[in-house]
Amino acid sequence: MPNAPYRPRWRSLALLALVLAPLMWPLHYFAERYYRGELLEQNRQTLDLYVANLSGTLRRYEMLPYILADLPPLRALLAEPDEGPLQERANHLLERVRNETGADVIYLMSPQGLTLTSSNWDQVDSFIGRDFSYRPYFREALAGKHGRFFGLGTTSRKRGYFFSSPVWDGAEVVGILVVKVDLDDSERLWGNTPEQLMVTDSNGVVIVSSRPDWRFRATRDLDNVERAAIVANQPYPTQAPAPLQLNDRAWLIQSRGLAESGLAVSILAPRQLVDRQVSTALAVGGAALLVGLLLLGLLLQRRRHYIDRIAMDAGARRELEMRVLERTRDLETLNHRLKDEVLEREQTQQELLRTQDDLVQAGKLTALGTMSASISHELNQPLAAIRSYADNAGVLLDHQRIDDARGNLRQISELTGRMASIIAHLRAFARRDRHAPESVALQPALEDALALVAKRRRALDVELIRDLPDATLWVQAGETRLRQVLGNLLANALDALAEKAPPRRIWLNTEVTEQGVNLTLRDNGPGFSEQALAHAREPFFTTKTSTQGLGLGLAICETLMRALGGELLLANHPDGGALITLQLRSAAPGANLHPPEEFS
Repeated sequence: MPNAPYRPRWRSLALLALVLAPLMWPLHYFAERYYRGELLEQNRQTLDLYVANLSGTLRRYEMLPYILADLPPLRALLAEPDEGPLQERANHLLERVRNETGADVIYLMSPQGLTLTSSNWDQVDSFIGRDFSYRPYFREALAGKHGRFFGLGTTSRKRGYFFSSPVWDGAEVVGILVVKVDLDDSERLWGNTPEQLMVTDSNGVVIVSSRPDWRFRATRDLDNVERAAIVANQPYPTQAPAPLQLNDRAWLIQSRGLAESGLAVSILAPRQLVDRQVSTALAVGGAALLVGLLLLGLLLQRRRHYIDRIAMDAGARRELEMRVLERTRDLETLNHRLKDEVLEREQTQQELLRTQDDLVQAGKLTALGTMSASISHELNQPLAAIRSYADNAGVLLDHQRIDDARGNLRQISELTGRMASIIAHLRAFARRDRHAPESVALQPALEDALALVAKRRRALDVELIRDLPDATLWVQAGETRLRQVLGNLLANALDALAEKAPPRRIWLNTEVTEQGVNLTLRDNGPGFSEQALAHAREPFFTTKTSTQGLGLGLAICETLMRALGGELLLANHPDGGALITLQLRSAAPGANLHPPEEFS
């Protein structure tokens, strides 16, 4: 009979858990210390940023009253306070300064405390005519000092920090200039966070807080002198600020004072933020301890099972060896099968490589055929022009017109350079090279293309009707490629008009749109058939005989236009004839404006 299953001593494990439980106290201590330090450091950085922002805001306006005190319009008003034009001029001046500096209100008072001019002169709560002699900043400035004061506006009911400066006339104070800074913006900087912000003045009264119910409440007990000063100066909406009772056990408080302004900035973080983190750490530590005890129990149980398995392994080893032998035979069979499949795949791969080589070679032959046909088509027009120039040069030499003959030879040289440019471009076109577009003047390129077909146009008696602007239109294109497109389109138009009886006409016009420049070419020939509109952009499609063309002109034009970022549109005009539109992108005026080429 087999032995009864072994059971771990769970009572021993429970006793061990009780022994290890006191380890949770140092975990609680160090976790609280760590998370408290982290929170205090984070709040300290936040407090430093807010203090720097508040100090920067106050310092920006600190010297403004002293600077504005020397403005001539204000001194003129102090000299003659009853002059209406002087007061109006001073009002507009202070309003402009307030708009430029961002101050809340800027105003000037007489030595008696009466406001003479103010930046809010045109508002319902204007300070003009009001007496603020009871304010401390007035008394300090009247005594020749620079005054500072926080208070709630008795007129606007808005919180503000006041800076005052005396206006001197020799050794006499003739006026008091005051700048009020709005503190609401600094309060709105604080977001919706668990931490709370609090700014207190020299009386310990909260003047700025992220919690509205804390405002104008005293954080400490006020003595009789402070209460009397509050009654006299009226800095708050109440003359007896209610106490603000803060539980030190509920908040972590950090404060920073602004010595020059008498303000103190505090940030209060709920202790719950630390307690929550500590509770999480204790929960994790307790869970880890429990898991450790469970693992220990499982290890003890697995040790017992391992002893039992040793006894079982002796009987199972023979069976395992038999299975290994059977598996070995199966693997050998599978290995032979895999070798056959690898050999078959190697043969298939070699066949695939041979097929790919054949396809690459066929592609090369096709590209060479397309390039040869394209060069033949594109060079026909310049070769015809060179032949004409050469014949004319011979006639001109016979008539001793040396300069004219030299001009024809120069044109032949330029056409030869153009042929070289076309060949280079067609070579790049054959390998699908992409050239960066440049700024090209449209009218000179069009004039060059017209010059190429001028002789043939005159021979066919084709009337050319242009509607082009005098100002140069600049487009994004390549100069040689644009002339090549225009030359092909004009040549195709003349081919179509050759089949028509006179009158023969070609219209050219341009239209500037938001997308770019549209160049329209229209003729009064037979137009496109439905088949031509469907297949005209395909290589080697043509309605001409084999001696008239290869069917590559519109295919090349289409490819060039797409490379330039434009578009070629084919249609029939409602009045008859073909209508071709080139949509080109606008470009900034370029540096080079080549004159059109003329042919004798």
